[in-house]
Amino acid sequence: MKLLRRPTRRDLASVRLQHRAIRQVASLLLAYPDERTTSRLVTVDALLEHVTGPEREALERTASYLRATEPLVAAREYVETFDMRRRSTMYLTYWTGGDTRNRGTEIHAFARAYRDAGVEPPAGEAPDHLPVVLEFAATVDPEVGEQLLVAHRAPLDVLQTALVERGSPYADPVTAVCATLPPVTDQEVERARHLAEAGPPAEAIGLQPFALTVPPRRDGGSVREGGRPA
Repeated sequence: MKLLRRPTRRDLASVRLQHRAIRQVASLLLAYPDERTTSRLVTVDALLEHVTGPEREALERTASYLRATEPLVAAREYVETFDMRRRSTMYLTYWTGGDTRNRGTEIHAFARAYRDAGVEPPAGEAPDHLPVVLEFAATVDPEVGEQLLVAHRAPLDVLQTALVERGSPYADPVTAVCATLPPVTDQEVERARHLAEAGPPAEAIGLQPFALTVPPRRDGGSVREGGRPA
């Protein structure tokens, strides 16, 4: 009989390093395909040296897709996937805050977490955009970054399910990220199912929804004010 052993500090450090590498790679792969894609993929290849198992295979599939796909085709697919379909939005507070003032509070909580860690939120993207959160969790404050991801596990699960059902090449990075988080609970599964079926909360009559400055309109698609898919 093989006895169980307690994980050593080296084991835990190795796991933490792999989780950070996965999150950084996913952040790069989930970025909008543009003229910097080639340089991002070089970084991806270097980071994958620190990743093993099914997560590495999943991330390599998306990297291979980006290498093999014409830039304009990849850009159009990205817009159709993330900007045109509500269920596959990468704005994490969209599902928890919807078109309500509460979403403004939630977005500011992301920005405050970044500032408390000594960095400013990016000027060109919303603080709750998944690639931004992943980069923060990988390179700035892994502990706080993981807390943000865990707190928004239900939106992540909605996103992952939508991408898998679509057969999107971007399903793999999100799946790999979910594998770095604690096991999902029955309550979280039910919450994700409810969000997917009912949609995000709506603002009460007479109140003005929170307005967020989002990235410039992309060719081939649009994003409405507030980080909401068109």
